[in-house]
Amino acid sequence: MDAKERENSIDTANQPSIYMTIAVGVVICVVGTFLRFAFDALWLSLLSWAILTIGTIICCKGVFQILGSSNSKR
Repeated sequence: MDAKERENSIDTANQPSIYMTIAVGVVICVVGTFLRFAFDALWLSLLSWAILTIGTIICCKGVFQILGSSNSKR
């Protein structure tokens, strides 16, 4: 990997949109965690697990965008 490819990879990995995606995913996970422990109801527990799953998927999407930025120019 030469210097220009490395610079392009760093620029791609440092895009603010990727980090905003991760931040939104973390906020969604926090809401799901709060709902999980706030009240004791079966439907609310199922809803909170669904919200946690969605937040986790969003966070993983952002992380994989960062990790894939080094392979995007090949």
